[in-house]
Amino acid sequence: MDSSSTSNTTFFTETKPASIRIWHWFTLLFFAASITTVLLNSTVFKTRNNIGMVIEQVKKDGGVITEKQARNVAHEYSDKLWEIHTFIGYGLAFLMLWRIVAEVTIAKEKKLKTRIQKAMKLSGSLPERNHYLIVQISYAVFYLLFLSMVITGLILAFEDVSWCKAIHRNVKEIHGFIQYLLYAFMSLHIIGVIYADINKYNGIVSRMINGKEQNS
Repeated sequence: MDSSSTSNTTFFTETKPASIRIWHWFTLLFFAASITTVLLNSTVFKTRNNIGMVIEQVKKDGGVITEKQARNVAHEYSDKLWEIHTFIGYGLAFLMLWRIVAEVTIAKEKKLKTRIQKAMKLSGSLPERNHYLIVQISYAVFYLLFLSMVITGLILAFEDVSWCKAIHRNVKEIHGFIQYLLYAFMSLHIIGVIYADINKYNGIVSRMINGKEQNS
């Protein structure tokens, strides 16, 4: 491709198919819900932090309770929250499947693989091309992390299955590590999109909502 054709190439202005845009906002919603359950379980509903509260409330009503019993009561709240987290995880698993199906069925020029290949064919001296390529590759990494999180999450959810139980501890550690990588990606993604929308590529956010091409 010659320089004249590459100079006319506009990056970050393509619109996403409706299936991808709807998926994007549902995924944001479910990840926000998932993160909320994790934060609540590690703070407000953390078992250790609520043992004293349970003992105090029982004593106020004239009852008697041991520390072990109080721990069991406090742990029930944590368990209920993790149940909600698990159901949200099923929703994320469905969304991952949705994204895979969407990638297979959307027009070729809209596929992530096609966008990466197109950018790689352009001149490496184009600053916007390099930025665009990095962004597209980061999306591919995100999808791999997302898929890994779904797989490990499902293994944890079905821990009663013998082979899942055998690897539960290792999978739990991997699942926890992946979640922090995803949190980091999503934070950088949100900051980057807002910054780009305000400073250089006006309309990125609105196109992910209405799917309309940017006015020239």
